[in-house]
Amino acid sequence: MKTQRTERIQDEPAPPLFPRDSGDRSDSTRAEVVSYSDDRRARGLRALAEITGPGGAAVIDSLRGIAPDFADWIVDFSYGDVMSRPGLDLRSRQLATVAALTALGNAQPQLRVHIAGALKVGCRAQEIIEVILQMAVFAGFPAAVNALTVAREVIEGRAGG
Repeated sequence: MKTQRTERIQDEPAPPLFPRDSGDRSDSTRAEVVSYSDDRRARGLRALAEITGPGGAAVIDSLRGIAPDFADWIVDFSYGDVMSRPGLDLRSRQLATVAALTALGNAQPQLRVHIAGALKVGCRAQEIIEVILQMAVFAGFPAAVNALTVAREVIEGRAGG
């Protein structure tokens, strides 16, 4: 049996560990976290309003009647903890969300809210369409067709309203 060479080739320096930047303190153990001095519910409600506006609030309100804890989880965790993190800007977060919901292929109501949210935070319609087209490679053509149908409705609805 051949002996496998285990020494590491170091022809270029290793990139810095994410999420630290060159200006970060080296003794920092938790980089890129939301403010712990801020209430996660308040932070979540602010992020929800900034990203989704009235559409997201309507979804939360509709859930409160049947599953109030679930509505709180969405506000507190999804928006207060995750969507409020400083590591990505809102445009990037919304494009990633559109990609994920497109790939699921069965989340058209949520996709509708997040396409509208992507437009609200500054994404261009063509960027959203490109993200959906890319998902055809990874999620299949039916998922992309479904997402494009939703995107058309949201984009045309916004142009008309």
